[in-house]
Amino acid sequence: MVWQLVTVVFDIPKWLLPSPIAILDAMVKNAGALWTNSLVTLYESLVGFLLSVAIGVPLAVLIVWSPYLRNTVYPVLLLFQSIPKTAIAPLIVIWFGHGIFSKVVVAFLVAFFPIVVDTAAGLMSVEGDMLNLSRSLKSSRVQEFRYIRLPNALPYFFSGCKVAITLAVIGAVIGEFVGGSQGLGYIILLAASQLQTSLVFAALVILSIQGILLFYAIGFVERVLLPWYTPDTSESAIAAGGG
Repeated sequence: MVWQLVTVVFDIPKWLLPSPIAILDAMVKNAGALWTNSLVTLYESLVGFLLSVAIGVPLAVLIVWSPYLRNTVYPVLLLFQSIPKTAIAPLIVIWFGHGIFSKVVVAFLVAFFPIVVDTAAGLMSVEGDMLNLSRSLKSSRVQEFRYIRLPNALPYFFSGCKVAITLAVIGAVIGEFVGGSQGLGYIILLAASQLQTSLVFAALVILSIQGILLFYAIGFVERVLLPWYTPDTSESAIAAGGG
């Protein structure tokens, strides 16, 4: 591996850039602490994500249902989204304390916006012909939402979930950075203050694995619930370009 070779050939100090073997050694030696704290971060991320779904989806429905809410609430959401969450995380910790709940709130705030925006976009992107057909059959607005808008919004919803679940992990770590006594973010801060760079990288590796697994878990649920849906060509092109 190039990384390992570079650290050996140039004799880079371990506190500056640890080798992959040193990182693996740190993971083994601190397996208990890393496992326990990774569960804390996972819990904060999942609860924050589930809260964003529980609140974001109904709000998206209300925004699409009511033009008044669309013109009043949506601009407020855009304004709030423009505020960096790292800037308000200290306030969240002050308001809700140093426990797990404040980290859940930060994770929720970070994950909330993609859920609302993508779900609302899916609800509003129904083809006009479908709506005209539904109205010609005397369908009520409730029936229109249930049988046309909601099925059309599901792919958008899952796209938002894939973004939101990874952002929830970031939000949980931000909360742990600001005022945590447990979690992988706390481990990273503590290890960095003691120049235990190998442990920092070990925690980062676990965080990356955690985010990837959660992302693909959402993708698995999407494939199970929407077997008829395949990503469009633009999404495939983006994935190919990113690789």
